[in-house]
Amino acid sequence: MVDHYGYPYLVLADVDHAVSSAYGIYDLLGDGRATPSIFIVDEKGSVIWVYVGQSAYDRPSAQQILNQLP
Repeated sequence: MVDHYGYPYLVLADVDHAVSSAYGIYDLLGDGRATPSIFIVDEKGSVIWVYVGQSAYDRPSAQQILNQLP
C-alpha cells in the first residue's frame, strides 16, 4: 500500500496484534480486530492525543486530527 499510494510516512502492519494489544485497542468491539483509533505521538515519544472509535466506521475528521497537532 505504501509503495502503491506513495505515502510519505511510515505505516505499521500489526499482523500479530502486538501493537494494538499494547495500546489497548485490540478486539474492543468484539470483532477480533483493532478498533479504529488515532494516536498522535510527539517528537519525544509521548502520546498527546487519542481517538478510539465507538464502531468499525467511527473515525475523526481530518480537521479534528489537524486541530490536535502542536
